[in-house]
Amino acid sequence: MKNIKALTLAFLLALFGSSQSLAEYGVTIGVTGSMAMIDASGQETEGGEISRAEVTNNTAIGSIFIEYNDILGSGLSIGVDYIPGSADLSSSTKVREDVETSVTDTTTTTSTSRSQKAQAEIDNHLTYYVTYGAGGAYVKAGYIQADLNTLESLPTGSKYGNETLDGVVLGAGVEFDVYANTVGRLEFTHTDYGDIDLASSVARSGVATNNKIEADIDVTMLSASLGYKF
Repeated sequence: MKNIKALTLAFLLALFGSSQSLAEYGVTIGVTGSMAMIDASGQETEGGEISRAEVTNNTAIGSIFIEYNDILGSGLSIGVDYIPGSADLSSSTKVREDVETSVTDTTTTTSTSRSQKAQAEIDNHLTYYVTYGAGGAYVKAGYIQADLNTLESLPTGSKYGNETLDGVVLGAGVEFDVYANTVGRLEFTHTDYGDIDLASSVARSGVATNNKIEADIDVTMLSASLGYKF
């Protein structure tokens, strides 16, 4: 995943490596600030037990973008948007207290309490997109790749590991002149990430199969951008 991003950024630097080439291609470079509303739902299967949960988080996100505008006068533009930071899926770490009972060799019943903590974040978020506009308004569609990092702390010693997310983004916005070659944008988008399937590295004692997590993530964003047109 990181190799793909490095190649993409290297390609952009080679293609748009000077102010002369930027002007030749008709390029916009800018920054975006967004309020992201993250919704995630899923279930964990442990043996024959299924636990379901839903989490939400509202967070501010910043990104940078570079865009090749109005290709052949068609109103069609292509671009890449990169979010350098990360965002937690849940507004707080999820904690579950599990109590297990067992019988010792002396037939004495003992109880063990375990605090299971889980959290996850989206990181290295890269969007390849196209827009089509007329009269200042535009529609947007794109393909997303990002890293899903699991941040669990499980006394069982089990880990779920990380995964690459794919997603599709759709949206619409308006663009307006601010000053000279500077433009502003207001945009609304919705992203649907692909299904997530994770298996734990270790099965709980007494359970034949490793735990499995199935999840779905959706993100709705309201964004404001400021860009410079070459």
